[in-house]
Amino acid sequence: GEVVAVISNRPDAYGLERARRAGVPAEVVDHQDYPEREDFDRALMARIDAHRPDLVVLAGFMRILTPAFVHHYAGRLLNIHPSLLPHFQGLHTHRRALEAGHTRHGASVHFVTEELDGGPVVLQAEVPVLPGDDERTLAARVLEQEHRIYPTVIQWFAEGRLRLDPEQGVLLDGDPLREPVRWPAAPETQA
Repeated sequence: GEVVAVISNRPDAYGLERARRAGVPAEVVDHQDYPEREDFDRALMARIDAHRPDLVVLAGFMRILTPAFVHHYAGRLLNIHPSLLPHFQGLHTHRRALEAGHTRHGASVHFVTEELDGGPVVLQAEVPVLPGDDERTLAARVLEQEHRIYPTVIQWFAEGRLRLDPEQGVLLDGDPLREPVRWPAAPETQA
């Protein structure tokens, strides 16, 4: 598979510059130009559809999508979330994991559904919560795992190994995925 476009709702998103340097079309659909969420999502869908992608990959996209958007890309819309879902859906995941006293934290790649961070999880990577961790140190370890697992799931999809079936749920290599695949945990000693 190839990246056919990078589209952001933030004109200053670093991903746009990276895309341009790689020769990938980079566009902005600024949500501030649209008073209604539905109007923004329609404009975003039009720009995405112009590139005819097989898969839409959300990264750093901090907006709640309308049901129309989610349905339009059903089964081909992925997101990465900085927690071991279903724990800590939404924002401030690292702070919440620390405040809850969890000893493990991590990242999850999931198909997007109408439920915020509630779609079927495909792959998760755990990291230890170390003594002395703060939000910054924990976030750095989680981000490292995000950079490992997201490309893996995208590759599975591109190779035809991964799909979301409306009846059977997530299928990996043709078999229903009853629970998320677990990426090996980061070493305990990693700081």
